Amino acid sequence: MGRILKIRKATTGLEIVILAVLIGVISTCAFYFAPGLKVEKSVELAELTLNNETLDNLMPTDKLALPTTTPSVDANKQPLVRIAGYAWNGETPIIAANGGPRTTKGSLMEANGINLEIVRQDWLTELRTMQMKFIEEYDAGTEFPKSDKSAFAIMIMGDGAPFYISTMQSALNEKFGKDKYHVQVIGCMGMSNGEDKLIGPEKWRNDPTTMLGSLISTVPGDGDWVTTLNFCFANNLRVNPNFTTYDAAAVNIYPSQDDDYINSAKELIASQTNGFTVNLKVVVDGELTGETIDKKIDGCATWTPGDKLVFDALSGFTDVASTKDFPNQMATTIIAFKEWSVKHEDIVTGILKSTLTASNQIKLYDDWHQTASDAVAKTFQMEDGKYWYTMFKGLTDTKDGVTYNMGGTRILNYADVMQYYGESSDKINRYRSVYDQVSTYLTSLNPFGFNESVERIVPYDEAVNLYFLKNIKDMVQTTQELKTDYSATKTHVMAQGEWNINFTTGSANIQQNSMGDIKTIYNLLMQAEQTKVQVVGHTDNTGNKSNNIQLSDDRANAVVDELLSMGISVDRFQIIEGKGDQQPLNDNGTSTGRAKNRRVEITLLR
Repeated sequence: MGRILKIRKATTGLEIVILAVLIGVISTCAFYFAPGLKVEKSVELAELTLNNETLDNLMPTDKLALPTTTPSVDANKQPLVRIAGYAWNGETPIIAANGGPRTTKGSLMEANGINLEIVRQDWLTELRTMQMKFIEEYDAGTEFPKSDKSAFAIMIMGDGAPFYISTMQSALNEKFGKDKYHVQVIGCMGMSNGEDKLIGPEKWRNDPTTMLGSLISTVPGDGDWVTTLNFCFANNLRVNPNFTTYDAAAVNIYPSQDDDYINSAKELIASQTNGFTVNLKVVVDGELTGETIDKKIDGCATWTPGDKLVFDALSGFTDVASTKDFPNQMATTIIAFKEWSVKHEDIVTGILKSTLTASNQIKLYDDWHQTASDAVAKTFQMEDGKYWYTMFKGLTDTKDGVTYNMGGTRILNYADVMQYYGESSDKINRYRSVYDQVSTYLTSLNPFGFNESVERIVPYDEAVNLYFLKNIKDMVQTTQELKTDYSATKTHVMAQGEWNINFTTGSANIQQNSMGDIKTIYNLLMQAEQTKVQVVGHTDNTGNKSNNIQLSDDRANAVVDELLSMGISVDRFQIIEGKGDQQPLNDNGTSTGRAKNRRVEITLLR
């Protein structure tokens, strides 16, 4: 969800525009005057596979009084602080806790001594500018910056945090000196639960290979882009990382104009109804052919109300994949200015406590939810409470025989959040897996020269600060923590991946250069916690067939042993076996084919 800033050094709107123009000129020159130039090959990656169940801990507590719509006189006696974020239903808890855009009488924020203004801002470039302005004023000696264009924290999607934090940190280092100031994830409050989605023809959902050669309009780097990648890589579809070229053997990405998710929808509609096309250079195996193609846009990745625009305008389109398939992918995440937050711990913990208390009330009591939806409409100055309440729940409709879904949001209480970050008894850090895997997407696909525009990807342990969550006082604890039951046999294939893990010749000893793949498998299983696992080893046709079956079985068990040693439950493994050389994927007559046939197949079942 949202738009991702693609540049590192610009800190004002004017600088951003200037740099964008320069990048456009340079890109255009390279595109039109360099035929035959070597470009990136389309790639395959391990998918971000997340559990198909949802965190939903029970925290029974008495119903609290609903906030009023009257401005709080008591809160106004405290210093005003601002948090800015998208118009997104995932922010319902913090808005409910505040009673609206400004702290109201009887609200949880008032009760915790917080004077908060929540600012709607749908452009990530402006969110970054607001946070940068706050830091600039703080650096100049203003403890509580007063500008209405500043915010100590922003709210975006959690899968966008690797990009935002890495680019922001590079800008902070350049402006103020290395590591003087930092921005960090301090918590979350909700989840996109279907609202963010890949939209395309129904055939894509029924046969993902029909996506090859398509052009998808989306905002590269954001959560909808991630959902698209998840679907592609889960189905072994190659993705073209170059936005100026067209690869008929891959899924191609078109960056939406102005980094606007609404334009993602509009561009698809214009292409399908008015013949809008994009001129791209044709590429085969990473080599420009010297030809160009005027390509229509075949699908888009967007969120509500972008999805409604598409489904209202077009027939035959549906949600091919969404955050309902990847329910732990996109948390409504708060990213705060660390150095200020540490000095004002009481304010930060008060905001988190108020927000997560409101989450629990909304989960338990429907009138809390309805009141919260009214406050959301007032804060976003868009639609009414009924609209936001309905879209929170999600809608399913049918048009010309094709079923599609719109909206869909979840909220998280304190127990959910602590479990999401691995601070509960199960010790599974679900968000680390998301953060690390999206970081891999960024470095592997390098959207808009990401690798060259940042000093480094800020690692999880530096990007996420759980201090404030852990130090909330008097928070109601859960009486029933979500636990996974692996007793049932699973039959539905959720995802299947082929891993060419290297073993010592003729043995089941995993070579060191494959331990990174083992770690990736572990991360995927950590996220796909509700699934059971099938592990099948395969060999090439070299040697005796019976020996190959035993060897492949030993290698499958070697992978399982490594995963067990890392903490995966033994109860999750439903099938562990070796198939020898019985199921080759490639020609055993070539060394390349034999290498690809020596593999371990991991299947997630639900």
